[in-house]
Amino acid sequence: MTEASYAERARARKTAEANALGINDALISDLVEGFYGAVRRDELLGPIFEKHVVDWTPHLSRMKDFWASVTLESGRFRGNPMLKHMAVGGLDDMHFDRWLILWNQTLDRIAPNDLAGQKFREAADRIAASLLTGIKVQRDGLNGISNMKENQ
Repeated sequence: MTEASYAERARARKTAEANALGINDALISDLVEGFYGAVRRDELLGPIFEKHVVDWTPHLSRMKDFWASVTLESGRFRGNPMLKHMAVGGLDDMHFDRWLILWNQTLDRIAPNDLAGQKFREAADRIAASLLTGIKVQRDGLNGISNMKENQ
């Protein structure tokens, strides 16, 4: 068995599992569109995104590819979210907390079932924690990690 065939089978299995939960490109599109609509209206996050996103059409397309890669193993997303978020500057716990609140509210409206919602929630929690950790380490060095642990 070659590595490529193993990877292809693993990707196909993960995609089939997600599809069985009702996760597909149409759901991801609705989720991303709904979420970023809420973000754009949000008093905390809206101004940040308006400052950094010039054209929403390609941004939404990239976010759909991102979430398809996360949940469907599509492999369509190419990029470095960490660098993008670090470049924004000033992001902190309150921003990621608000991001997760809006994400979860959107999921409550759109997810076809609890298991699909759970898959998206768990991924978003991991992504937010990873981005926040990276930002704090880049900004504060290893003290950023120590401070995060003390605040938990």
